Amino acid sequence: MNSIVKLEHLSHRYTSSWAIRDISMEISQTGIVGLLGSNGAGKSTTMNILCGVLNQTEGKVFVNGINMREQPELAKQEIGFLPQHPPLYMDLTVDEYLGYCAGLRMMPKAAIPAAMKEAKERCGIAHYSKRLIRNLSGGYRQRVGIAQAIIHRPSLIVLDEPTNGLDPNQIIEVRALIKEIATDRAVIFSSHILSEVQLLCKEIKMIDNGKIVFADTMDAFNNYVEPHSVLMHMENPPAAASLMAIEGVTKADFLTERQVRVFFNGDQSISERLITASVQQGWRLREISIDKTALDEVFKQLSNQSTQ
Repeated sequence: MNSIVKLEHLSHRYTSSWAIRDISMEISQTGIVGLLGSNGAGKSTTMNILCGVLNQTEGKVFVNGINMREQPELAKQEIGFLPQHPPLYMDLTVDEYLGYCAGLRMMPKAAIPAAMKEAKERCGIAHYSKRLIRNLSGGYRQRVGIAQAIIHRPSLIVLDEPTNGLDPNQIIEVRALIKEIATDRAVIFSSHILSEVQLLCKEIKMIDNGKIVFADTMDAFNNYVEPHSVLMHMENPPAAASLMAIEGVTKADFLTERQVRVFFNGDQSISERLITASVQQGWRLREISIDKTALDEVFKQLSNQSTQ
């Protein structure tokens, strides 16, 4: 199968320091691939090179087999890019803006009306065609940003922190839209929020200090990031000693009078034992949730592993 995207030994240096170093990755099928990294890890540099915004110091980028450096215009026709801050023109209507973006992509004039109609329908903004972008909510502005990224029907969509700054309802709507778009093309979803990537992506590439430290399926990642504690909220909590007496519990820290973080040895049946003890001993458990390893700790573990 031909690769939709292929990065070969990509490196980039700003003055004397390397922003990314020897990054290689390949995407050969439709669906959502998460690009996860803390701020400053090298995500934006990688995406800017992939999208032809920045020329790399070393390495090669291929999009549908086209070398980005040798044939940039052809390669860019295969890519739709939504930067972290969408380049929206607030004094244009949705139709005016999308028509302008289609022209920038050098689409044939005759094809633009149908492409605009399709992009608006997919993004749920057809009823706002004549509205000024400045009068749209944050969620609908983001939909317009996604519409400009798909209007020329590219095989790859690159989304940089697309849910930043949105309220919870808008985030849910944009997630659903991204999933729908990914049914017939490859999507790279960049984020520094682990839970966002876990919810949306089937594959994950983690960047830390400019290097790939993990590249595998989301299932493999979730197996790697083992939970190590649970949060319990109880109306009638026991003493810490009672919690410590439960098999597998290694530590109990009370965060408030009624909320406690219980650390355990990795045994995944711990929640069941805690719930059983609560019922038997009348703790009146109101909520229990598993903590995942903090993202910074994950990066630390993976970085250490990659240097061994």
